[in-house]
Amino acid sequence: MIKFLSIGSSSSGNCYYLATDNIQILIDAGVGMRTLKSTLKEKGIMLTDIDAVFITHDHADHIKAVGHIAEDFNIPVYSTQDIHIGINKNYCVTTKLSTEHVRIVNKYQTITLSDLSVTAFPVPHDSTDCVGYRVETDEEIFLLITDIGHVTEIIKEEVSKANFIVLESNHDVDMLMMGPYPSYLKGRIRSGRGHLSNADSAKLIAENASPALRQVWLCHLSEENNHPELARKTHETVLREYGLIAGVDFKLEVLRRKQPSELMVLRA
Repeated sequence: MIKFLSIGSSSSGNCYYLATDNIQILIDAGVGMRTLKSTLKEKGIMLTDIDAVFITHDHADHIKAVGHIAEDFNIPVYSTQDIHIGINKNYCVTTKLSTEHVRIVNKYQTITLSDLSVTAFPVPHDSTDCVGYRVETDEEIFLLITDIGHVTEIIKEEVSKANFIVLESNHDVDMLMMGPYPSYLKGRIRSGRGHLSNADSAKLIAENASPALRQVWLCHLSEENNHPELARKTHETVLREYGLIAGVDFKLEVLRRKQPSELMVLRA
């Protein structure tokens, strides 16, 4: 059994809580400390209860609170060496990580914390480095992949194993291209090291989901270049083309950008 809570999922801040009865972790720490503490407290969780933080990459919306979490609450931070270097160079991290709180993760290396196993794998993005995480218990496989420039064979393989997936569905291509962003930013988002569109996210799920998949949450939606209902409809349409029905074959939900989800209990 895995407990899951989305605390924030947008370019304003990303943070996810995962737990069993024995261990509690965060993946990313890009929300403000006040938001983080109040959201956890509303769910009956204290920040002092968190055992570890795992970081996907070193962009501000994923790390802004990580220094305070580590240094003020004595919580170790796990990520690759390059991401750790990027964290301590980033202007938004006002409290830098001390050596005692740094834990280095190598890609494809499994870190076991009590009854949770966490494995990092590479994800293409224009950060110093970027990883997704596979989080496993004896029964469930939970996958979190965000800030994806393009779909790789490794990502496809990870999706094919999962019971639960949090997956980027950042933008609608037409909204992006007709929107107000300058050309260089549109190019960055659409590049192979930018962000995943609704259509590409949907195709990734449709082509690689196994019968063991139970639920997909769409994350990191752009406020300017996407809409929750549009992301949902795009996925439903593409899935139908592959003979899959959202809500029948597996659940499909869109995570809110700036509001927390419910605390969910996940069973495969």
